[in-house]
Amino acid sequence: MSNPTVVIAGAGLAGATTAVELRARGFAGRILLLGAEEHHPYIRPPLSKEYLKGESDLDDAYVQPVGWYTDNDVELLPGTEAGSFDPAAHELFVSGGARITYDSLVLATGAHARPLGVPGSGHGAVFSLRTIEDSQWLRSALEVGSRRVVVVGSGWIGMEVAAAARGYGNEVTVVGRSHVPLAPAVGPELGAVFESLHRDNGVVFRNAAHVVAVEGGDQQAVVLATGEHLAADVVVAGVGAAPNTSVAEQSGLALENGVPTDEGMRTVVEDVYAVGDVANPLLPAIGQRLRNEHWANAIAGGTVAARSIVGEAASYDDIPYFYSDQYDLGMEYSGYAPLAAGARVVFRGDVSAREFIAFWLRDDRVVAGMNVNVWDVQEQIQRLIRSGGPVDPERLTDESVDLAEL
Repeated sequence: MSNPTVVIAGAGLAGATTAVELRARGFAGRILLLGAEEHHPYIRPPLSKEYLKGESDLDDAYVQPVGWYTDNDVELLPGTEAGSFDPAAHELFVSGGARITYDSLVLATGAHARPLGVPGSGHGAVFSLRTIEDSQWLRSALEVGSRRVVVVGSGWIGMEVAAAARGYGNEVTVVGRSHVPLAPAVGPELGAVFESLHRDNGVVFRNAAHVVAVEGGDQQAVVLATGEHLAADVVVAGVGAAPNTSVAEQSGLALENGVPTDEGMRTVVEDVYAVGDVANPLLPAIGQRLRNEHWANAIAGGTVAARSIVGEAASYDDIPYFYSDQYDLGMEYSGYAPLAAGARVVFRGDVSAREFIAFWLRDDRVVAGMNVNVWDVQEQIQRLIRSGGPVDPERLTDESVDLAEL
């Protein structure tokens, strides 16, 4: 192919990273980057963190400066939604009926916020948080202050929104289905640390609770299965996300918690790749697939796909990573969730002071680690995870022992 064309369906972080990495790897062909939104590619963490709290501008969320795409001959087509593709003809159908011929197609269609899905949840006072517009609207509702905010969902988005809402001086109640916030993500021990943090900052919890309706009118309220009515001026639905698989489905791709790929981000269809939230890649390190919705996954997957497209031997070998900032607590987490589930948790440092490192051990091997208000240790944590070798739990939790020595 003298002038091959790569079409990237989805202009989020994963799609933009693929384009950036293709140019960095010397790809000289045509690159089309199609985005359903009207924005230049942006990252999502600030939408629930710095921007939502009023600590940063939206400019800080963009993947690349606006001029980068023109300067690097990447054809950015905002407001262009992908439809199905024809594998035999190597054609992608897009909004408006146009067809785009590709040599390689990258599905980077992302995910969408799950709706609350109960009676009354469709009106304007119920917010979700996924896009720039979502964050702008929610920020304008929260920054008024002195409002009654009910957050439905005690995962990472719900807890970060709760922290932002309290920062503006609102009354906040978090309603979660689990007995401990964040337990499905990091287990009950670490979830309890975050619940204590929020309670210390005035957040009220309704754990192991189910929302059955949102009542509107002059006395808006979130209704629980117990019959309790929680008065609310603002309701935020943070009940997770689902991969945007319609392009894959319409094109006949079999799904498996998103679009399954091999370690090089290749789907079962020749010349078609998947990256980011929609992809469910094989991770050789654990011998299974793992779909991951955190921003580091978008970068890792986009990088691997670009390398595969240009003919390099590429494999997804990054350890899943994410971070969170809530009040005066900052944390970083690296690890494999399937291996960490049910694993033994040990602590290094002062948990009560919220300055510690938590390690998840399976057969005395580190499979995940979280540093809380302790910095510059991620390299050591990831080294321990990659080593796959047994460690002495007593030495691991002994602060007098340098992590580099383990």
